[in-house]
Amino acid sequence: MSRAVEGRSRGRIEERGSSLRVVVYAGTDPVTGKRSYLREKVDGTDKAAQKRAEKVLNRLLTQADEQRAPSSSVTLSYALDEWMRLTEMQDSTRKTYEGYIKRTIKPALGEQPAKKVTARTLESFYNELRRCRARCDGKPFIEKHKSLEADHDCQAAECRAHKCRPMAASTVRQIHAILSGTFGAAKRWGWLNENPALIARRPKQKAPEPDPPTAAEAARLVEAAFKMDADWGTLVWLAMTTGVRRGELVGLRFSRVDLDAEVIDLRFNWVGGKEKDTKTHQNRRIALDSETVTLLREHRKRVEQRLKKLGTKFHEDLFVFSGSKTPDHSEPYSPNAVTQRYKDMATRLGIKTHLHALRHFSATELLSAGIDLRTVAGRLGHGGGGATTLRVYAAWVAASDRKAAEILGSRMPKPQRKP
Repeated sequence: MSRAVEGRSRGRIEERGSSLRVVVYAGTDPVTGKRSYLREKVDGTDKAAQKRAEKVLNRLLTQADEQRAPSSSVTLSYALDEWMRLTEMQDSTRKTYEGYIKRTIKPALGEQPAKKVTARTLESFYNELRRCRARCDGKPFIEKHKSLEADHDCQAAECRAHKCRPMAASTVRQIHAILSGTFGAAKRWGWLNENPALIARRPKQKAPEPDPPTAAEAARLVEAAFKMDADWGTLVWLAMTTGVRRGELVGLRFSRVDLDAEVIDLRFNWVGGKEKDTKTHQNRRIALDSETVTLLREHRKRVEQRLKKLGTKFHEDLFVFSGSKTPDHSEPYSPNAVTQRYKDMATRLGIKTHLHALRHFSATELLSAGIDLRTVAGRLGHGGGGATTLRVYAAWVAASDRKAAEILGSRMPKPQRKP
């Protein structure tokens, strides 16, 4: 059922199952020439939902008018929507940004005219988030009721009372990045004269604190992995010796493993159920040691035998590692499943660690052995010529530098000292 509001031919409220959808005509896109619409869903179909839908309709009509004369009163909400619509980004990044915009930014600043949001406004917003992510007023309230009865006893029902939880500095910095991108675009489009996010202070970035497993712990983890099954042991070993990212590990295909040349060619990353470019959008080749090559040869033979039993032919495009749900290796091992399985294994061993720490282990072991920074950065796939590697592993670089100094000192001729 669709109902156009009287006097508002540009907008309508549609009934779609158990919800309402508000649709407003926003004109013709000057680039594509296609008719543009603003849409928003309202839960429910009762009178209360109808009233909410009327309010949404009025708001969307205002947004549509802003689009026709944006320089005067564009809201931050509309600017955010336009920036998200026109900006290219990874699907996973888009999903994360949409969550921050919906849950945090729009409820606080969405209805503000973009030109009235100042650096002070942003800094105050960030401080509030660092105090309490829900931006409460400091008064106690029930965050979640466990009973649906209106007159229930919250204490007896053990309803969850609100406790202020500060938003992580790294998350606030991501919110700042969203706002900075939005204000920057609004300035380019002539909606604003300046970008307040450029001068607003954001929370300081916390110094990286990599916590790799010790050599003894790494040995226990590898031993436990091979006891579970050879495929899993090979996966953990490869992660440990190469330091590749999780998505690169599960997205690796046999065609990218050259056992004769003893290298793997990393070109793709498996994220969100899709094969994408690596995180830094750069291909890299990683040399393999002889033990790793032997393990991968044995692993390949196991896969070939497994496929033969299944009546399937082996081919180079198959994934190197696959879960139990796809024994034919036509799909990669689920990244989340790999993370959880590794975490469960470490917990059983009494080792407090996680899968990404294997990447730290690989890097720190190489740096401690005196391998130069650029080589380590290349194996890890860090951009910036080693700047990221230096920032993350500064303590280990310093230790390696000390080792280099001792080596150089030992090779220098001893000076003749006067008695």
